Amino acid sequence: MTQAALYVGNRTFTVVDRPAVPPGPGEVRVVVAYTGICGTDLHVLHGAMDHRVSAPAVIGHEMSGRIAELGAGVTGWRVGDAVTVMPLAWCGDCPACRAGHQHVCHRLDFIGIDSPGAMQGSWTVPAGTLVALPEGLSLRHAALIEPTAVAVHDVRRSRLAAGERAVVIGAGPVGLLIAGVARTAGAHVLLVELDPHRRDVATRLGFTVVDPATTDPADAVDERTGGAGAAVVFEVSGSAGGIRTATGLLAVRGRLVVVGIHPTPREVDLHRVFWRELEIVGARVYQRVDFTEAVRLLAAGEVPAEDLITEVVPLRDVAGAFDALERGGVVKILIDCGGGR
Repeated sequence: MTQAALYVGNRTFTVVDRPAVPPGPGEVRVVVAYTGICGTDLHVLHGAMDHRVSAPAVIGHEMSGRIAELGAGVTGWRVGDAVTVMPLAWCGDCPACRAGHQHVCHRLDFIGIDSPGAMQGSWTVPAGTLVALPEGLSLRHAALIEPTAVAVHDVRRSRLAAGERAVVIGAGPVGLLIAGVARTAGAHVLLVELDPHRRDVATRLGFTVVDPATTDPADAVDERTGGAGAAVVFEVSGSAGGIRTATGLLAVRGRLVVVGIHPTPREVDLHRVFWRELEIVGARVYQRVDFTEAVRLLAAGEVPAEDLITEVVPLRDVAGAFDALERGGVVKILIDCGGGR
């Protein structure tokens, strides 16, 4: 038997005991150590993804753990191996897949949303989704590999170069990770964040951060660029105000990278896009190369994982963890699923 947190709809989770799912051919069963809660999971809680999540459902896709059981035909892995999961399963046959863009497959199964996820003690997944963890990387820190891969992909999509100015709107977990990856690439980074706790975390990590309630981000960018504007803006907040602000901060031929989920259409200053020949770039998930780089960054200590983890709570307290995220004043909460010991 294993514990699992079930989203049952109506902003409600319940924790149940149920049998572990044995692996079929080509699958592995992983004992889950830690699962992170992200903004997408909050969207699930709010019912915004009920068209994809079939309640009752186990969600969660940021995780670490160890292999407990191998299905028939699985090679290259051993019981006890430390792993994380790249939670994407694509069809291989749609136009996107045939063009080499499997990560944005037209029929993509985002595991943990479209199919069962990691908020449980035992998780059975396709062996092809596994990513090996190096010796010395703790399972606690490894739970941040998936959001770090998001950040790596976002920065790679932006074509950010050393010496360029970048602005990150939203200093939540992914925003802070983007800022960190951008800094390792040699960029000069400015963060924009309303929440005082997240501003404090960003400051402790050595970033310059402005509160848009008291400082106009455009003034801050103009001061640092001589009025030219930033080369890249990452919109991570998912807010109407964030997207309105973003286009006004960009230099001629600057790149706006849309990272945050905007569940409703937003107004965008297309005149500014036209006038400054701006680019708008979408950044949805990641590719295997992004996971490989995320593992390297965390193992090398270039991502300050411990500073981003606000709290670790047991699986039975998953509802309280979601409440804490909604209240704010936190960065990343991990769910202890029991496999870290």
